[in-house]
Amino acid sequence: MENRATIAPAARLLGYAGLLPLVGCAAGLVLLPMHRALLLDAGFGYAALIYSFLGGLWWGQGVAQGRAPAALFGVAVVPSLLAWGLILLQRAGWSSEQALSLLGIAILVSPAVDLVLARNGSPTRGWIPLRFQLSTGLGLLTLALALL
Repeated sequence: MENRATIAPAARLLGYAGLLPLVGCAAGLVLLPMHRALLLDAGFGYAALIYSFLGGLWWGQGVAQGRAPAALFGVAVVPSLLAWGLILLQRAGWSSEQALSLLGIAILVSPAVDLVLARNGSPTRGWIPLRFQLSTGLGLLTLALALL
């Protein structure tokens, strides 16, 4: 039987806690509609930051493998570049809702990269389910901000 590490309880708990800023932004949109622009910008900034962090995780996994294909490192920079591009598009006139929508969709599909990585190596036990849960939560909350 294969002996793999398991996701630490603190990592799991803090991963879920990482959804709280978007929950707060969504609640703020309902309770404090006069601060809509601020809350949308804060929610977008936080979601973009976490999405960029995912790319860093993929990069780190590729480095740790030592034999990762160059394509993995290319995919790992996509989240940061997409977030940066969305910031530029917002400055050029895109609405926060448009940027949030595209970012939410990107977050929802991001676990596909983890599935490919899992085929090439043995991920930490519980990693794939946690990634699906956190990406679903973050992606749906990001889309909810765009729709509220």
